[in-house]
Amino acid sequence: MGEDANEELEEETPKQRVNRELIELLNEVRVALPGVQVLFAFLLTVPFASGWKKTTELQQDVYVCAVVTAAVAAVFMIAPSSYHRLLFRQPHKEHMLFTSNKLLIIGMVFLAISISLCVFLVVDLVISIPWALALTAGVALLIVVLWYAMPLNRRHEVWPPPKD
Repeated sequence: MGEDANEELEEETPKQRVNRELIELLNEVRVALPGVQVLFAFLLTVPFASGWKKTTELQQDVYVCAVVTAAVAAVFMIAPSSYHRLLFRQPHKEHMLFTSNKLLIIGMVFLAISISLCVFLVVDLVISIPWALALTAGVALLIVVLWYAMPLNRRHEVWPPPKD
């Protein structure tokens, strides 16, 4: 962030800050949610495909876990919007912001699990279990690093913010 942006943020009131942060959070939900919904919708169609009867018990178990974790991710990631609507014009914005932030983070954990399970399922179906394990581990590692380790590392580096 540039110097001008820092000055603007310092001038905002606590109420303005909460309003801005809530808008940012809801915009992030709008970005992440379609991906979860598409994944979930795709997963719902899989058992109706012609090759489904050829799947192993392990593949079916992985599939069920992928569907359930995608559904749970969708529930958690839709919850901030519902929370916001049901508390419309109530004096609970800061609570709503912190609660919604936690809900979105939990939803992202379930999304990460579902994505990883989907990678395993597809690679196992197309190639083999050893490749599925290796590529799933790679994707899961990428998710952990980009979604969690990098931001948490940055947060640790600059937290608490310097006081003037």
